[in-house]
Amino acid sequence: MVLIPVFLLQLGAAPLPGRVPVPRFDSLVQAAIRDGVFPGAALAVGTVDSILYLQGYGRLTWSTRSAAVNPESTLYDLASLTKVIATTTAAMLLVDRGAVAIDTPVARYVPEFNGAGTAPITVRQLLTHTSGLRADLPIDTIRGAPDGATLLRLVYRETPRVPPGTRVVYSDVNAVLLGEIVRRASGASLDGFTAREITGPLALSETRFRPPRHLLGRTAPTGVWRGHAIAGVVNDPTGAKLGGVAGNAGLFSSARDVATFAQFMLREGRTPDGRALVRPETVRAFTTRAVYFGGATEGRALGWQTVPTGERVSSAGSRFGPRSFGHTGWTGTSLWIDPDRGVFVVLLTNRAFAPRTGQSFSLLKRLRGALADAAAAALDDHRF
Repeated sequence: MVLIPVFLLQLGAAPLPGRVPVPRFDSLVQAAIRDGVFPGAALAVGTVDSILYLQGYGRLTWSTRSAAVNPESTLYDLASLTKVIATTTAAMLLVDRGAVAIDTPVARYVPEFNGAGTAPITVRQLLTHTSGLRADLPIDTIRGAPDGATLLRLVYRETPRVPPGTRVVYSDVNAVLLGEIVRRASGASLDGFTAREITGPLALSETRFRPPRHLLGRTAPTGVWRGHAIAGVVNDPTGAKLGGVAGNAGLFSSARDVATFAQFMLREGRTPDGRALVRPETVRAFTTRAVYFGGATEGRALGWQTVPTGERVSSAGSRFGPRSFGHTGWTGTSLWIDPDRGVFVVLLTNRAFAPRTGQSFSLLKRLRGALADAAAAALDDHRF
């Protein structure tokens, strides 16, 4: 196991004298490894201008010969964090520039999306997951499509299963359509636009779709094929069929890079040197809760999940403020941001890789919430 602590790295400064680490973070993640939830993890906790805690735990696989996790350089399949870091942020930039209008019907940008009941579905409803479209295409349909172009045509034929605007149905179909809107409105592929307009300006050097072969040795695997660990290939079947670049999945990154992105969001659209990539009011519009249908349902902003999360054990914990926003990923990733406290928590794991417990998903949810609570408590008690 490797532990790489970095405390209060404000503008590259040395740790402040007298400050001590917060051991609860370590014990929580180490317990999850012992319980077989994942073989390794990377954790980042910070504020708008400081990474307060950056640590790697365990290894890329369960083998003791596997490489240790490094929070600076180990790459994780972000799964649905792709939706917020790439797709939603790209949409936010395009809305800010006037290239996309969120209350415009989707068919204006994707004319092929013209099945029964789709005419009133807007870009906003894709972003808030209130389009009424189902969660995903059946797995047999995805695998049976001969190529990505065929799969996209099947997506365009989708029709709402519940009336648009009446409930949240978290849907990969929404995200795939948003990726196509980004491509058509910008004239660039989703990965090209992300590299040029997001990861490039933010200097996210470890964040990319389709990691090249020379990086696979430091990429956490998310699957096993004929006894061999599979790394660098998006775990999501839709993303894989679309060639590794899709609005719902496909992005790989490190904990350090995701932390830098979280700071960009806390700065309301500004780069570390103060340059505005997007107006603050646009960032606030995208991260403010837009829909909530009450009870045990989840809140949704534009692309982002908000509190309440609708989970029995919230991935945002119980202490993050009412304006908090974030997202999770199937492979075992999560990012939560509390703008009132000005704190974020990034947890990257490869839970999808051969978990040693049948409760890996439930235990991961519990861990996410516990880490968020520990971060909030440490900040509130001035223990950083």
